[in-house]
Amino acid sequence: MKRGVGLGRHVIAELYDCDPRVLDDVRVVETALIEAAKATNSTIINYYVHRFKPYGVSGYVLVAESHISIHTWPEYGYAAVDVFTCGEHTDPWRGLEVLRRFLKARHISIVAMVRGVGAKEAYSGYEEAAKEVT
Repeated sequence: MKRGVGLGRHVIAELYDCDPRVLDDVRVVETALIEAAKATNSTIINYYVHRFKPYGVSGYVLVAESHISIHTWPEYGYAAVDVFTCGEHTDPWRGLEVLRRFLKARHISIVAMVRGVGAKEAYSGYEEAAKEVT
């Protein structure tokens, strides 16, 4: 991110009219999350995916640059997605596109925000203090 712009980009998406079979398949959702993280150019640290009974999948990928998460409702053809990345080298929009494609979403609603606007400038002195703590 450029100076004065923020520390990261957070894309929150509602994916509608998705393939219900895909939304309920833990392996596909896991693969979609991992491929989305790669597409953002983020460094994967860990991931976990859980399938609920009778249906639905939730999961996340923890990346060095933040996270990607998903919660699915196959019975509604709906998924709630969060793609948050930090650093100029990452692109959350690429990750969202991968998830949209894997889930076969026909409609999508997005809220995008820049996180930490002005934090670098307002709190630049804290960086040195944090180094002393660690």
